[in-house]
Amino acid sequence: MEYTGRLKEYGVVSTQQQVSDLVKEVKSISAKNCNPDVYKICYSCIDLTSLNVSDSVESITEFTTKVVQFPINFPAIPNVASICVYPLFVDAVGLVVGESSISITSVSGGFPSSQTYVEVKMLETAMAVENGADEIDIVINVGQLLGGDYEQLANEIETIGVEVGAEVILKVIIECGVLKTPELIRNASLLAMLAGADFIKTSTGKVDSAATPEAAIIMCQAIKEYFEKTGRMVGFKVAGGVKTAQDAALYYTIVESILGEEWLSSDLFRIGTSSAANNILSAIESKDIAYF
Repeated sequence: MEYTGRLKEYGVVSTQQQVSDLVKEVKSISAKNCNPDVYKICYSCIDLTSLNVSDSVESITEFTTKVVQFPINFPAIPNVASICVYPLFVDAVGLVVGESSISITSVSGGFPSSQTYVEVKMLETAMAVENGADEIDIVINVGQLLGGDYEQLANEIETIGVEVGAEVILKVIIECGVLKTPELIRNASLLAMLAGADFIKTSTGKVDSAATPEAAIIMCQAIKEYFEKTGRMVGFKVAGGVKTAQDAALYYTIVESILGEEWLSSDLFRIGTSSAANNILSAIESKDIAYF
């Protein structure tokens, strides 16, 4: 498929000033969503993440067990959407998750840098899916994007998507903190969607600059324009830098304002985090909670 020309079918990207104005507007109304009901929705949209150099089968099994037992301790709060781990631990998560509703997300494709052979990315992805991953998170080749090699970038996503298959959700990370202009963020978002992404995701959380409200707005605008042209609903995932319940509510408000209520469930909205889970729980329960 030819991708570069298809970008011309989309309108003019918002300027930095327009995006800044929208951020101010959203921040001014996000306070209305700082309440337990919204926090519960945000919690149910979490991809609870463990991507540490110290991870082991034992630590991931313990981590997953806490997630599976969460409804016993907090029956009034919906559980997280998924557990996100390295490919090596997909089967360990699966053994504990069993038949529960919690999805298994695996990062893949040379995460977090994407700097390896496409054949390696394909094999890693195929193995993660074979071992039980329900969702795959990959990173675009940022170097290709910055170099203007849009065709190779998008074709690689499409190729990995074949290994993912139709039954598994593909989330594509654009690493927005490295992309310094609205145009680059918008182009990365559109290329990912055109190449078959089911979600576009802000960040790996592994670089200094992670998610920002500005990037989220540009990405959600791209999702909206793509939906209006194709009728296909693509999800939005924010990750990297979401620390507090108020942070989660702000991104919830961005999705609500630009994409609408249809996007405000785990089917189309995700929050990738580890540290925010306890903070959101604490905000719901109005007391300090350190469950994870």
